[in-house]
Parts: sequence; structure tokens; C-alpha cells
Amino acid sequence: MPTNGQFQLMELPYEPNALAPVISAETLSFHHGKHLQTYINNLNALLPGSRFEGLSLEDIVRTADGGVFNNAGQILNHNLYFSQFRAPQENNQPVGRLAVAIEAQFAAEAADGQTAFDAFRAAFEKAGTTLFGSGWVWLSADADSQLEISQEPNASNPITRGRTPLLTFDVWEHAYYLDYQNRRPAHLSALWSIINWEEVERRYVG
Repeated sequence: MPTNGQFQLMELPYEPNALAPVISAETLSFHHGKHLQTYINNLNALLPGSRFEGLSLEDIVRTADGGVFNNAGQILNHNLYFSQFRAPQENNQPVGRLAVAIEAQFAAEAADGQTAFDAFRAAFEKAGTTLFGSGWVWLSADADSQLEISQEPNASNPITRGRTPLLTFDVWEHAYYLDYQNRRPAHLSALWSIINWEEVERRYVG
């Protein structure tokens, strides 16, 4: 919920250089400190006197459109995005019930020599690589805990379709251009080493 009627910039749960070399401190400075702050400033300017004043980000995104939706959606998306990371780790894999669900849903898509997670990762990266223009690729769950990978343009989020957002890769160019220029696939491939799967699992089990 907003504090004193105003949404605030989230604090990062790690040091600015903790995600390097996958995401540099310079990229975090611009992406978190400038882009996200701009969305917050815009939304705070739009809310006073509107029917959305005092609502949570989630409720605003579920019900708004136009500029209110765009800015609230980007704040929600970025908050989930930035809070899902930790320092790079080798062989970084899903945990708990989420790992079991990925195995159940993606094992049939695995090619020879692939694991279910390999198949999931390939499908997720393909969705991010082929999303035209700006937007997000999401892993979400429905009320029955069934998983879905989706491409969401611009500021959209699976929450608008009654789903629980679990994991997201930002494919707006500002998320990666300083570090990867136009090499979006390389950026998406690198992100797996910094996913905090315990946080994603927490979102999955509620």
C-alpha cells in the first residue's frame, strides 16, 4: 500500500554491484534509480482525486487503464523483477514445489539429453527473444498451481488475467542495453545465474 498516499522506490535487497557481471551496477543505477523512480513519480502525480487513490499496486493494475495502468504496471513489474535476484551462482536451479511443477509440465518437451528445467529455460528464453518491441516475459501460476509462460507487452502483468506472477525477465532495452547492447538473447541467457529461486518459490506457494 502507498505510504502517506505516495508510492516509494523499493530498496534493493542486495548491493548495487552484487549482480555483476550479469547486471552491472551502472545498469542498476539507471534502471532502478532512474527508470523505476520515474514511473513512481508519474503514478503519484496521477493518483490524487482519482478512484485509484489509496489502492495497492496490485488492485490498481487489475482495474486501471491508460497512464495509470502503464505506470502502476511498470512499478509492480519492476518490484517483482528486482526482488527476484541474488549474486551469481553456478548451476542455479528451482527449488521445492516449483521444481516439481516444472518437472511435471516440461519433461515432455525435453529433447534427448535435456532435463525438464532445460526445456523450461529454452521456452522461457524463446518467449523473451521473440517478444517484439518492449515488454516482459513471465512465468505465472493459476489457481490450480498450473504454470504458464507468457509474453506481456509494455507494462502488462499476468495478474490482469487472475494469475499469480512468479518470475519475469524485462525485455525493455533499458534493462540490458548498457551491458549487452542489442544482444537480448545473451542477456536472457545470463539472467538464470542470478535468480533467487527461494523467492520465486515463496511466490508460488503463497
